[in-house]
Amino acid sequence: MIKVYVMSTCPDCRQAKEQLKDNPNYQLVDIGEHVRNLKEFIRLRDSNPAFNKAKANGNIGIPCFVKEDGSVTFEMDDVVIGDIEEGASCSLDGKGC
Repeated sequence: MIKVYVMSTCPDCRQAKEQLKDNPNYQLVDIGEHVRNLKEFIRLRDSNPAFNKAKANGNIGIPCFVKEDGSVTFEMDDVVIGDIEEGASCSLDGKGC
């Protein structure tokens, strides 16, 4: 499951939240909803070098996508959205849907 750190007042997060809201492959964590969520995100942000550019530019680093392998990305295009991954086959001959 991909963990997605967002905040309801963040304009960049609204699109991610809307696209992922009912998808069971993603766990949405709103860092503004509870201090526990904020602390979890800050621990990640303070210890992961993926945030260095965001911090250097004065950005928070959300939305943030933590993949199952622990890698961090800030681009929604870097995570698979939906139930069918690109290139997945729907036909018996393997040529797609």
